[in-house]
Amino acid sequence: MASAPQASLPLFYQDLMPLNSRDHTAWRTRTTDRAPWLAGFHAVPLTVEEFPAAARHFPIIFSSGENPVPLALMGLNEGVNVFVDAEGKVTDNIYIPAYVRRYPFLLAKLAPDSDELSLCFDPTSDLVGEFAEGAALFDGDQPSDNTKALLGFCEQFEQAGMRTQAFVEDLAKHKLLMDGEVAIQQEGSEQPFVYRGFQMINQEALREVRGDVLRGWNQSGLLPLIYAHLFSLDLIREIFGRQVQQGKGPVPAPAA
Repeated sequence: MASAPQASLPLFYQDLMPLNSRDHTAWRTRTTDRAPWLAGFHAVPLTVEEFPAAARHFPIIFSSGENPVPLALMGLNEGVNVFVDAEGKVTDNIYIPAYVRRYPFLLAKLAPDSDELSLCFDPTSDLVGEFAEGAALFDGDQPSDNTKALLGFCEQFEQAGMRTQAFVEDLAKHKLLMDGEVAIQQEGSEQPFVYRGFQMINQEALREVRGDVLRGWNQSGLLPLIYAHLFSLDLIREIFGRQVQQGKGPVPAPAA
């Protein structure tokens, strides 16, 4: 079974393989209440439609550098996720980003010069395989209703990704993104912990945006999404507190 060609794999994915009726006729998917693949990641991509739901639980930031993407911040340090325990159990009653729910499937190009996307999956995942139980991927040589639903979800995710890219390009066009910095003073520590390496919306620049542009954003629903991002930043200190409570907090620098 040939893997899909790939220069670099997306977050979570260890390998990619195109789904087909020849090799995967008897394969099934199964559900799980655990996400061990998420435990070691502190930030997960978000689509713009997810801002209102995600902002209730996570700070929403933008990645640094060119072509920034929105991220749900689930920890403040690399490898730390305060919402997933060592066994992969996710905290109850939190919003799960679509990027996480999509795994282990995604749409990918099978040839670099092709625009056609095919449904692929990560064969290293234990959520797909020749199981005795679970939802079948094929009905004979035809995709099952389960596979059609998976394909539909991945297609919706791709479309949301394009809308998200357009949203970020609009922010960049109006020079609304700036380098972010958060300083958190922990009790008992002489120096604050300073977090950088992300971008956020510059509120001063936002106040200078022309009224007709703001009206357009309000009518299209983008302006509330901007404020969802800004309000969510208050949760950074809550994430810090969770890290400290779980013993995953940063270690204070020794005194000079």
